[in-house]
Amino acid sequence: MADSNNQTTRNMDSRLHLRDILKHLILEPEGFTPEHAANGLHSIMRGEASDAQMGGFLTALKLRGVDKQPEMIAALAREMLSNALVPKLETEDKSREQFGVVADIVGTGGDGWNTFNISTTSSLVAAAAGLRMAKHGSRASSSNCGSADLLESLGCDLAIVAPSDVAELLSKHCFCFLFSSTFHPSMRYLAKTRRELGFPTPFNVLGPLTNPVLPDRAVIGVHSKALGPVMAEALKILGRRNYAVVCGDENLDEISIAGHSHVWHLGGDGEITNYTIHPDDFGVTTHPLSAAAGSTLEENKATLKRLLSNTLEEQDVAIRDFVLVNTGFLLYVSGFAQSMKQGAEIAQQTLETGKVKSLLEGFSKATQELRAQEKAASS
Repeated sequence: MADSNNQTTRNMDSRLHLRDILKHLILEPEGFTPEHAANGLHSIMRGEASDAQMGGFLTALKLRGVDKQPEMIAALAREMLSNALVPKLETEDKSREQFGVVADIVGTGGDGWNTFNISTTSSLVAAAAGLRMAKHGSRASSSNCGSADLLESLGCDLAIVAPSDVAELLSKHCFCFLFSSTFHPSMRYLAKTRRELGFPTPFNVLGPLTNPVLPDRAVIGVHSKALGPVMAEALKILGRRNYAVVCGDENLDEISIAGHSHVWHLGGDGEITNYTIHPDDFGVTTHPLSAAAGSTLEENKATLKRLLSNTLEEQDVAIRDFVLVNTGFLLYVSGFAQSMKQGAEIAQQTLETGKVKSLLEGFSKATQELRAQEKAASS
């Protein structure tokens, strides 16, 4: 009985202390399980781990190829979500069911192409078309201009949006931005270590899997074709359905405007179908990726303003078409369009009518009002 009690104590310690998890990962890697990975992250998010232990854990996970194992990725994502601040999609006049389909479009980053903020723009266009978009993101990490950077430059006060605000913003504007630092506060313990390591770890692929709203539909871009089936399988393990993982042929974490893109489509029945798509499928002209390159925050801001005002310059056409392809596919995956071509047509009509500009202005004003209310309450 004493031996049994001692074993139970040791098992409890392994769940609580990263030191023991790390020892297992280094000395007994063959027996390292998804549960061990989740328990290690649990210890970190409780603030129990030292910088050295966290650095060792992330390095060991990378060397052991955890980011190539869907079971491991799913376990880490599930642990992150269990510690997230989860908004309830209910308002005084709407139940969760009445919200209908809620979607996201997001990429892992890290593809090295530094393109314009396509997924951010596509999320705004899709929302203006009527699809409720819960955009999960952060500031730039591997590019010059992240989704949060761009929206903040246009007057959106993203840091003020709390879980209790999400339902109302989605109800009124069909759009809400969920700042990852707000909704995943426990991940702050890892932020410094991840920056200082200077190389990608398995945590770089978790962002697209950990939107706390748990969208009904999503398009997720990955930076490597090898990661596509891994990500799709992780999504399946997590119980997601009607999601599509995409990767441009150039190892681009979006649908390419230059040529073919690979899709791993996770259907409602849990089956994963692999196929390729091309701008031709959307009725859109191909462009070299260099024509859709992003730049500084100020230049990206100016480009987005021209897109939303429908006052395109010659250099904006490729970016506009890039947005049409990615938005069109999102609308198709979400059941909002019957075909990819129809999705792109809806996206173009939405841009040309000025609805996207109005939506962004409305969302920005709403976040500023939330900030004003907070200041008034504290004064």
